[in-house]
Amino acid sequence: VQLQASGGGLVQSGGSLRLSCTSSGFTLDNYAIGWFRQVPGKEREGVSCINYSGRAINYVDSAKGRFTVSRDNAKNTVYLQIDSLKPEDTAVYYCASRAYYCSEAEDFIAWGRGTLVTVSS
Repeated sequence: VQLQASGGGLVQSGGSLRLSCTSSGFTLDNYAIGWFRQVPGKEREGVSCINYSGRAINYVDSAKGRFTVSRDNAKNTVYLQIDSLKPEDTAVYYCASRAYYCSEAEDFIAWGRGTLVTVSS
């Protein structure tokens, strides 16, 4: 049972990225997928989450209007679209799963390897 985040990279401030989260060993249909990020030396921060039925929430105000989480169950993939990127968005982004509904980070049971997003000013 594994999750894998991908799609990170180096982008200029104001640019966009779309991160993807896929799974191996299980399908994502009945799982909420949360997106989290962490800067080395700082605490992990929840960004956005989408529950199993497609309802999305944002964990932080800074995500509103810029972060869009969506899912395509046919492709077994959850996406995090990040627009108007800012240097402070630089972090390793992780996806994580838990059954059905979004919750706090400690309630997610499976975590994927992260993908690094670097935003240059």
